[in-house]
Formats: sequence, C-alpha cells, structure tokens
Amino acid sequence: MTKMKTSGFKCLYGNQTKGERERDREERPCVNYKCGLLNTIQDVLRQRPGWTEVKEEGEWDLNWCDVAWLRENFDNTYMEEHVRICHFRNHYELTRKNFMVKNLKRYRKHLEREAGRSEAARCDFFPQTFELPGEYHLFVEEFKRSAGSTWIMKPVARSQGKGIFLFRKLKDITDWKKDGTRSEEQKSDVHVESYVAQRYIENPYLISGRKFDLRVYVMVTSYIPLKAWLYRDGFARFSNTRFSLSSIDDQYVHLTNVAVQKTAPDYDPEKGCKWQIQQLRRYLTAKHSRETVETLFREIDNIFIRSLLSVQKVIINDKHCFELYGYDILLDDRLKPWLIEVNASPSLTASSQEDYEMKCRVLEDTLHVVDMEARLTGREKRVGGYDLMWSDGPVYREDAGPETLGGSCFTANTHLGCVNDRKRQLRQMFKPLPGHKRM
Repeated sequence: MTKMKTSGFKCLYGNQTKGERERDREERPCVNYKCGLLNTIQDVLRQRPGWTEVKEEGEWDLNWCDVAWLRENFDNTYMEEHVRICHFRNHYELTRKNFMVKNLKRYRKHLEREAGRSEAARCDFFPQTFELPGEYHLFVEEFKRSAGSTWIMKPVARSQGKGIFLFRKLKDITDWKKDGTRSEEQKSDVHVESYVAQRYIENPYLISGRKFDLRVYVMVTSYIPLKAWLYRDGFARFSNTRFSLSSIDDQYVHLTNVAVQKTAPDYDPEKGCKWQIQQLRRYLTAKHSRETVETLFREIDNIFIRSLLSVQKVIINDKHCFELYGYDILLDDRLKPWLIEVNASPSLTASSQEDYEMKCRVLEDTLHVVDMEARLTGREKRVGGYDLMWSDGPVYREDAGPETLGGSCFTANTHLGCVNDRKRQLRQMFKPLPGHKRM
C-alpha cells in the first residue's frame, strides 16, 4: 500500500499560530481517549489539541473501539455522564445483513398498515432477500418463479467481500440448505454459517463499462430521539474489470470492495478504483440533468432516513453512544438507488493520499459533532462537513421551504456530493464572541 503522509492532513487547528495553539491547549479541557484501531483514526486523535491517549486499564473519556471489544466489555463497563463510545450496544440490528432486511421488512409492513401502500413503497430500495438456511424453502419457491435470474450469496456477519459468490443454479447452494450436507470446510464448524440469498442487480449503472457502488457516511448521536447527520464527502468504488453477466464467477467484475479489487493482477495502487462523490455527482449532472440528479440524491436521502427509522425502536439507546455508519448504495441503469448494506465499522484504512485526506476530514468532523470539549450549543444544523438531516423529525434547509419527496413533505438538509467548505464553516462556528474567552 502507498505510504500515507500524515503531515499532509491539516486539521482545523493547523492554520493557527504557535501562540494560538498554546493558548488553545491551556484553555481546553484534557480529553483522555482509548483507541483499539491502528489506522487513520489514530492519526486524527493524536493531532487533536489537548487529547491524550491512555493504554490498557487507564481511565478514558472517549473510546474508539472495535465491535469485538464492545461485545466483550460494554455490559461490564461503568461510564460517567460525559463518557462517549463509538458504537451502540446492538448496532448489529442495522449492520448485520439479515437483521437489516428483517427490520426493513417489518417497518415496511408497519407503514402499509398505518399509512397505505404508497408510503410503504418508499421502502422498496433493497433487493429481494432470504435468510438461509431458515428461509430456504421460501427462497426455492421464488427461485423457481424467476428461472434464469442471477442471485448473490453473502455471509451475514462477514465483510470486505469474504464468502460472497453469485449463482444461477440451486445445486450451487446445497451446503446452506436447512437439511443439507456441509462442505468439507464446514464440517469442522459447530453450526452452518447463516447467509442471505439476494436477487442480484443485473442492470447496474456503468461508467466506462465498469460497475461501482457508493460509500456514504451517516452519523447517529441518538436514537431516542433520532438525531442523524450526513457527511458531504464519500466515494464511488469501481470494479477493476468491465461488467458482464457471462462471467458470474469473476469477483473482479461483480464485487467493488477495495479489499477484493486490490488483489487484481493489474490493480494500480496509485490510481486506485475510487472517485470522490463530488466527481460522480458532476459526471451524472453533465450526462443527465441537474433535476434528474437532485431527484436521485433525494432518493438516497430517503434510504438513510427510512433505514434508521426501521431500527429506531429496537436499537438500545444510550446517551454514551454514537455510531459512524458506512452505507453502501448501488445505482441501477434507471438511476434507482439500492441499499446493499450498512457497516458499523467502515474501513478507515486509506488506499491513496486523497482517500486518506477524505477520511481524516470525516473523522475530525465526527469528533466535532461528538463534542467532548463542549463547544456546541446543540442547535447546530451543520458541523464541518456534517449536515443535520433528522432531529426527531425532518430538518429543513436554511434556504428552502418544504417540498414534496415521494409523498412525504420534507426537504432534507443534506448536501451529499456538494462543496465541502468545512474549514471556513468551522472557523466561523468556533470563533469566540467579542468579550468572551475562547473555550
């Protein structure tokens, strides 16, 4: 991998004079943090003025942990009022593939009962999905009704493209039948691993003949009430090989995960396989129209809001918790967005210098929103590159009134793929008032 230049990232405080930085350290409260990851987040935490890393059993104010640590320690950890941790206790209700679909299906049925079919149709943004082995017989019925279709199998709790394959014949998945036999590899397992069988999107939107998906960052600071932020930056991940349905066994054609693509023989680590989302939005606007692309991005906003609402009542809300989600969205050739999955631990390892700088911006602004230094008022609609899109109800833009979005009257305060002038906004927001001390 290309070595990242840590000094290439200048945070908000990078433009201060030496005297201003020293005064900042004196006036800021000391924040002790613990970090279980060795990637970009470590760089961002270490550059934050007044923050100190603690090791092992040291007392911490913020813990950027992995989900394994959370699972083993959360229930046995006492946290004071001000302490924050980067996952909700049962984050998996949205981030495990089978639970995500289960909650979305339940939410869609609820909407149909309470608001009618047209409102429920606003949740038709995820492919038809069955959990195996439990729903194998239901899946077989649907499989036979749609002969010739392509399906994709995914393990429910793995990431980075591991264990995923496409198929068109039932014999290819006999290992996951409810009463089927196991493969040699599985015979040593205690139980058969759960998978989801999902109808494959056979008509993806292509650029230069290649498939891609979007990685978008959504941050939730509370589920009761729901408070969610959308980051302006993100990226499109491209496959390294031109798309074709004639080669369903070629992972370089069908899987856009960087962990998969970087193993391709002709992968260029300098060039990579990513576009910044601003570049993608400009491309789509030039090829189609501004109105068409604005409609597309409103539909993507709809995916974020509906998916979060689908788990609002099942996520264990805790004032100490926040979550940075990585949403994976696929576009089809009609510019319809599809939700592929939601990640509780989106990759923070950079694949290029540009990718490193973008992830540093996301993480720096995530810490601004968490606000360990208590500088925010709680009424902000924007913090750096984050825009508040939901706060116990829709958040409207400052410069626009309500518009109709698929039957729901709301204009999201979102600017995904738009200019991210975060430095200017942060300077303005954190500028001390006349006669007041800098906090």
